[in-house]
Parts: sequence; C-alpha cells; structure tokens
Amino acid sequence: MTFKIPYVNFKAQYEAEKEDLARITDEVFASGWLIGGEQVEALEEELATYCGVKHVVALNSGTDALILGMKALGIGPGDEVITPPNSFVASTAAIVALGAAPVFADVGDGINIDPVKVKEAVTPRTKAIMPVHLSGRIADMDAINRIAKDHGLFVIEDAAQSIGSTYKGKKSGNLGTIGCFSAHPLKNLNAAGDAGFLTTNNDDVANRVRLLRNHGLKDRNTVVKWGTVSRLDSLQAAILRYRLSNLESAIRARRTNAQRYRDTLNGQGLELPLGKDHEFNTFHTFIIHADRRDELQAYLLEQGVETAIHYPIPIHLQPAAKDLGYAEGDFPVCEAQAKRILSLPIHQYLSRSDVEYVAEAVNRFFD
Repeated sequence: MTFKIPYVNFKAQYEAEKEDLARITDEVFASGWLIGGEQVEALEEELATYCGVKHVVALNSGTDALILGMKALGIGPGDEVITPPNSFVASTAAIVALGAAPVFADVGDGINIDPVKVKEAVTPRTKAIMPVHLSGRIADMDAINRIAKDHGLFVIEDAAQSIGSTYKGKKSGNLGTIGCFSAHPLKNLNAAGDAGFLTTNNDDVANRVRLLRNHGLKDRNTVVKWGTVSRLDSLQAAILRYRLSNLESAIRARRTNAQRYRDTLNGQGLELPLGKDHEFNTFHTFIIHADRRDELQAYLLEQGVETAIHYPIPIHLQPAAKDLGYAEGDFPVCEAQAKRILSLPIHQYLSRSDVEYVAEAVNRFFD
C-alpha cells in the first residue's frame, strides 16, 4: 500500500545517501575485511566518544547486547531481573534466554518504568534492574540507581531506542552498569540490517563481552571461554560510522517535528508525550495517548497516514509469558496505556507540511 505519509521512509533515506553508500560499499569490499577489522574498531571508538563511555563492543543485534551483557555480569538461573512489561519483547526474551526470571514492574504516566514499583519488586533473588528508555525518553535513572545501590544490583540500560538521549547531561548508555543498543533499520542510528552494541565503563565486562561475541577465542587457536557468534560485519560498521556522523542532524529534525506536533495537535481526549527540563528526548517514536485509539488509527489510514502501536499487547499478557504467572490486571497503568497509545510518523524526512497534515487529520477526527 502506498501512503501519503509513511511511518518510516527508507526510500527517502536511500535517495539522500545512495552515492555515499555506494562509495562506502566499494571501499569495504576493496579492503578485503568483511568481518571485524578497522571499520569495526573505528566505530567502537567513535561510539564510545559519542556516548561518553570507556568501552563500546560492537555486536550483531541489540538483543545480543542484552544477552551477552547479562551473561558477562554472571546473570543466570535463579536470578531475577526487574523490567517493565511495555517494551519490545526482546527485553524480556533476553532474560529468559539466560535462564533467569523476568520480574515486571508497572510503568508511570511517562510510559517508563516506575521506580516506586521497582523498589516493591526487589527480592533476595534480584540481580539487576533493566529500565527501558522507551521511545527515546530516558527512565528516572537517579531513583533507579539509588535502589540498585541500596540492594547491590546491576543496572542494565535497554537503550535500544535512545541513542543520543540525555538525562541531566549524561547520555544513555552511560547511566548504568551496561547500556544495550540496537542499530536495527528502524532505529535513529540505523544499519542496513541487524546490528547492535554494548556500552560500559567496566573493563572486565567489556573484555568478557569481546570474548563471548567471538566463540570465546583469545586468538585463532585458543578458546578461553565458551562463547557464540555475534560479530558486526565490516559493511554495517562502515554504514553506521557514516550515519553516526549525520545523527545529530537527524535528531534535530525529529525534535523539530515533535515540537510541530505539540504546536498543532489540540484534540480533546488527546495526551502528548511528557517532557522534563533535565531530559533530552531524541524521539525514536512520538507516542500520543488517545481516546478511541483504534478508530483514530483507522481514520488516519483512510487519510493516507501510516501509524504504529508500541506496543498493543503488554509482554506479561503474551502467550509466551503464560508460565511467568502474570494475569490481566497485574499492571494496570501499562495495560491502560496499551489501549490508548499510538505512534505518529516522526522520522527526519518529514516536511513541515507533512507534520501539519498528520496533526490536522488528528484534530479533525476529534472535532
């Protein structure tokens, strides 16, 4: 289906970048390095500088960043990790993959995990807290870090959606024990396929993850720890280096679009994303809360506007989560939000008129 306003616009990105991408592809193939090498090492250094951390370990997905990061921290069977139920399923799936138990804590009005509920969820088996910086807005990290310090817990930032976002002047990925990022094509910093990376200021953790991503090999012939394969391709690294150099421009465009929505949207029964002075939101998504959400989404579709819902079914109510023992009503704030949230197009290729068209269509629906 062709949309007047698509939710994402990969075609526009390609048109803007195709000459540079052709040059980058040629350079990578000509170098003879297809996995690892200078491109990956340079990307890690540049991302470490950008995020303000000592170490970045490039991996082949954000999910692997979560799994290998937790494994490097010694999280496994018998341990509990507290996390919100309104994330993409990868957050919880990574915990389960290690044999640990996900323990959900409800969210607050701003859609991120509620520190009060986190504190209530801590048990003697709790090993870590995994806040998710949903939509590009960083969770309340001061409160979360205080709880972690009081109970001797690791803090694992699921920063998949928050590259470049800041909290009291510090960037995501530099606010916990480790930060786990996705560079999936849908992200603000996007590869041309799956990609991810881990951030940390802990030397030992960084070294463990570097071993784990490459079969546990110290060198070609010596295995010092059982690992897996989660190496980033050189081509994806080169593309990410190029797009990292343009990331601030993309973030500015997204923030401009967000402000245009705020200036134009005025429908009754509509709530816009919250923001605080100490936050810098990079708007991976622009999530509104709307009465009659499903009707609104259908109306916008008729107007040629593609939207999305992040996420319509909370993780604790997914079929795969049945054995975790949760039921409808356990996390009322998350469940109520799941019925009202709608993500409007926010990407950097929208024009002013595009944003105004979407906002005016929303206003017409409520009028």
